Amino acid sequence: MKHVQPIREKNKIEEIKSYLRCNGTRDLLLFTMGINIGLRISDLLKLKVIDVKGKSHVEIKEQKTGKIKRFPLLGNLQSMIDDYTKGKSDNEYLFKSRNGKNRPITRVMAYMIINEACKKAGINDSVGTHTLRKTFGYHHYQTFHDVAILQYLLNHSSPSITLRYIGITQDNVESTLQNFEL
Repeated sequence: MKHVQPIREKNKIEEIKSYLRCNGTRDLLLFTMGINIGLRISDLLKLKVIDVKGKSHVEIKEQKTGKIKRFPLLGNLQSMIDDYTKGKSDNEYLFKSRNGKNRPITRVMAYMIINEACKKAGINDSVGTHTLRKTFGYHHYQTFHDVAILQYLLNHSSPSITLRYIGITQDNVESTLQNFEL
């Protein structure tokens, strides 16, 4: 399995959003939700309109862990969801495939959307659908420096796993070596 990286630069996140905005609201919402709530792509893709429409919080049972996860839909994300879901059926998938059937986009399609947007933003690191979750984790840690909360949010078993997962350990090691010379 290929190891993907978080998007560390906020200006790159904005470039990706600008690119996706031109492609349609669905892809922009997928990216925005992914980096703001930290769900795995399998859990994001199975969301239906009824799960998010008019709600301040969403509660799901995680596919991988079987654990219940509750998260808030705040600020711009809430208004994006409200705008996007207007006129949509409650039973419609939030990230509906454009093939005419009521199915969500596939993981492969989600990968293609994210990969293309990252390329357009000049990101040459390994990226994939898990980049969204790792980006959430990386920026949450950079903002709050609370590995215990992040560990809980990501359902990891230890702080060291969480730090390695978001690339902090490697970043820290490399930054200490930048100006180290004897």
